[in-house]
Amino acid sequence: MSPHSEGRTMLRRPLGNTGLSVTPLCVGTSPLGSSPGLYGYEVDTQQAINTVCRALEGPINFIDTSNNYGNGESERRIGQAIDRSGGLPADFVLATKVDPLPGSADFSGARVRASVAESIQRLNQDHLQLVYLHDPERIPFDEAIAPDGAVEALVKLQHEGVIGFLGVACGPLDLARQYVDLGVFDVVLSHNRYTLVDATAESLIANAARRGMAFVNAAPYGGGMLVRGPKAEPNYCYQPASPATRARVARMEEVCREAGIPLAAAALQFSIRDSRIASTVVGMSHPERIEQTLRLADWSIPDDVWSALRSLHAQGPDR
Repeated sequence: MSPHSEGRTMLRRPLGNTGLSVTPLCVGTSPLGSSPGLYGYEVDTQQAINTVCRALEGPINFIDTSNNYGNGESERRIGQAIDRSGGLPADFVLATKVDPLPGSADFSGARVRASVAESIQRLNQDHLQLVYLHDPERIPFDEAIAPDGAVEALVKLQHEGVIGFLGVACGPLDLARQYVDLGVFDVVLSHNRYTLVDATAESLIANAARRGMAFVNAAPYGGGMLVRGPKAEPNYCYQPASPATRARVARMEEVCREAGIPLAAAALQFSIRDSRIASTVVGMSHPERIEQTLRLADWSIPDDVWSALRSLHAQGPDR
């Protein structure tokens, strides 16, 4: 057992009706592709590999990536880390996503098949456990579900045994509901729509639970405001936040500060405490970030602090 993971365990949750079980935390790997234009910093190959190798030691057993993170570099580095670690541990779940070619609007069935083949090669796997249709808002819904379209291609790949389970990772909630209602997906992933300051994904979570689908929650920090506070980070979900939202988060920050609790711990635990959420995706770009996230997940937060935070949360999103 790794010295990092010794003595530390995380209870796992069912990933919907897939038969897989995952930890409440999932390692997000978008930064590992090194996209300084998006994140403001670079991640070199060795740091990325070290981060994934650390993740493979546990206690987290869920990693999320995508075909287009860093133009494929995230997957490539994950594959190198898996090889260096002697293979993907038997109890790990590795998820990726299908995407058009960078700079292309082609999200056809043929492109979906090509995207899956690229991911298999980069990750050095003989099949993929979980594959999401990624940001399908890039094409009309009718195009995605048409014969020979993206959805049909994914379903056929699943029937062929190339893919184990299907997911949809979507931003707009109304569109996510349309894909959920198709009845072909096992997992739905939403980002920035269920946080301390925004509950707009509530109905999507409830719908997924009724169907036995897994709900995966990404970006619990809202792009950084719920880590650094509204003065240091005035944007929420990558856009300028409204004065009302900044004021609410400032009050949350004050509540946490008075209790000696990092705002980030409350933001993270708001998601992982919800039993309807199979796992929460947190971007990690350095081995130390894994340790930091585990500490935040374990941070003791008294009931009175949760009560104060919930009263502020209940005011609803007001970006």
